Amino acid sequence: MASGPLVPRNMLLSPNYIAKRLVMIVYTLLVVSLIVFAITQILPADAAVMMLGENATQNALDALRQTMGLDQPVWQQYLTWIWHVLQGDLGTSLRTGQPVGPVMFEALGRSLLLAVLSIALMLVLAIPLGIIAAVRRGKIADMVVSLISYAGVALPEFVTATIAVLVFADWMKWLPPTGYVPLTENFPDGLAHLVLPVCVISIILIAHVSRMVRSELVDVLHTDYIRAARLKGMSRGHVLRRHALRNALLPTITIVALDVGYLLGGVIVVEEIFAIPGIGRQLIVAIQARDLPAIQAGVLIMAATYSIVNFIADILYAWLDKRIQYD
Repeated sequence: MASGPLVPRNMLLSPNYIAKRLVMIVYTLLVVSLIVFAITQILPADAAVMMLGENATQNALDALRQTMGLDQPVWQQYLTWIWHVLQGDLGTSLRTGQPVGPVMFEALGRSLLLAVLSIALMLVLAIPLGIIAAVRRGKIADMVVSLISYAGVALPEFVTATIAVLVFADWMKWLPPTGYVPLTENFPDGLAHLVLPVCVISIILIAHVSRMVRSELVDVLHTDYIRAARLKGMSRGHVLRRHALRNALLPTITIVALDVGYLLGGVIVVEEIFAIPGIGRQLIVAIQARDLPAIQAGVLIMAATYSIVNFIADILYAWLDKRIQYD
């Protein structure tokens, strides 16, 4: 008979593993910086022309290129840019003439707020729905949850966002249709502006996670150690809470970690419809304006955030399942 899945360990995450992961994050960001710098070099944009205008004289353009270091070899431009990034200088926007860092980090804060609220709502609804569907497998409750999941996956964001605006903003007048108000300025109004975009994003997340929880929980409930626990006289609820659910939630952590990357850059449609100035929307504006420093900074910030979130996911893996020990 198989033993239980949770075997205590004295150490879940060794310092060696943490050091290796931190080095891997730095390596990943270095590769991302090389790729994004190379891409921005081949874009049809001239930083000097964008700053001075097409009517600028050749002498003025040459002088500005020399001042900005654009007359240097590409490898030297890259090293100069990386050195400034390490000092906290992400460059100056060609479109606005303002430092890129504060604008991008402020936009990242808005996107993270949207992501955190969406994930919180998803966890509150998706995990119970997945548990209900797994425990009542093949019954009406399972069919209803599956129908909700399929509908959430099938409907794209712009459809659900448009329907939400029409129903709850235009017809019922319950919520504001678009706009963003910082919570620090007006908390009730800011929260009201976040309700619709958070719900629209959460629909897709709930569909993904509830199906994952259901699938994993069904598999776990049919394992030998669950049968052994039931034969020892443990109640169904106790076995579900203490053993089955903890192991079934492991793949959910991966899904949530991947969803963070999706939420940072993939909800540009939602941010556009609801006029939320998040980092995805800022990056699209930078690409349209050929704002090379803003593009480089935006991609690098998103890559760093995504890498950190995945590192946190690994730690949560070890906390939930003590069989896992990273060496």
